Amino acid sequence: MALTRIAKEFRWEMGHRLPFHEGLCRNLHGHSYSMRVEIEGETDSHGMVMDYYDIKTIVQPIVDMLDHAFLCDEGDEVMKEFFHTNPMKTVMVPFYTTAENIAAYMLGHICDALAATPSSVHRVMIRVYETEKTYAEVERVFTKDK
Repeated sequence: MALTRIAKEFRWEMGHRLPFHEGLCRNLHGHSYSMRVEIEGETDSHGMVMDYYDIKTIVQPIVDMLDHAFLCDEGDEVMKEFFHTNPMKTVMVPFYTTAENIAAYMLGHICDALAATPSSVHRVMIRVYETEKTYAEVERVFTKDK
């Protein structure tokens, strides 16, 4: 059985901070994020692993939610207080907003959506670029029962 890999890329702008960090990342800052979503599986009778439109349908709502938002760790009391008195587009998450954790967050959302649909997907890999030269990568391999 030959597996085929396809990919689609996404972009968004987002702010965050790492309150535990000893360096500059402790400060409020933002990035022009990009993400590559790779899906590997068997092709169907038409020669497709998955329609690119279906990938966009799964991923774009997550990207739209994050675009021009501040991604805030639920434990960051300083920022929670600020946003309480200064309402802005904020997404609260239960983790530090490192590139590694953002990649895992995206992978979880995407894999949950894929698991709910019939497909021959064997592996999903997410690469989140925080800058042009730095990224975090995570992947999940599906078993037959997903």
